[in-house]
Amino acid sequence: MAHSRDPEIQALLDKKAIEETLVLFLRGCDRADETLVERAYWPDGWEDHGGTFNGPASEWVAIVKGRLPKAGLMNHLMMNLMIELKSPTSALAEAYILTASRLKVKGEWFDTRTLARCVDQLEKRGDEWRILRRTMCWEWNEEHEISETWARGAITEDASQLRRGAKKPDDILYLEV
Repeated sequence: MAHSRDPEIQALLDKKAIEETLVLFLRGCDRADETLVERAYWPDGWEDHGGTFNGPASEWVAIVKGRLPKAGLMNHLMMNLMIELKSPTSALAEAYILTASRLKVKGEWFDTRTLARCVDQLEKRGDEWRILRRTMCWEWNEEHEISETWARGAITEDASQLRRGAKKPDDILYLEV
C-alpha cells in the first residue's frame, strides 16, 4: 500500500526539490560540471535565454557545455526565489540570478556583474523535478577593470597564498577532504 503524505508536507518537499534543481544548475555553471547543467532540464525542455538563444534546451546545454570549461571564474547567486505549485506535477518558479564573472574578451580581462531573472516552468516526472521551459530577462549589467586587493590587504597581503575556486575537477567540491 502506497504511503500518502500530508499535502502541505508534500508541497514543502516539492518546493525544496525544485530549489535544489535550480541551485545545482547554477553550481554546474560555476564549476563547469556538465552533468549538473544537463540534469536541470527535461530532454524535451525549452530555453529562451532573453534574446541570446531561443530553442531546445538540449541545444542550449550543448552550447553551455562547450563554453563553461573555457570561461573565466564565475559565481551565480540565486535570490528572491518564489515557487508556485500549479498541480502535483507542475510548478512555476521565478528567481533573480546575480552573476559575478571574471572574463577575457578580445585579450582583455575584466570583472562583470549581471542581474537576470528566470521564470521557469518545471515538471515532475516520477520523483524528479526538472525545467520544462525557462524564460530569462536581463535586468542590468556593470563592468569594470580588475581591482582585486582582498579588502585592501585585510584578508591577505599575498593573494597567491589563497585557495581559490576552480572548475571541475580542481575545485574543492570535487577534491577528497
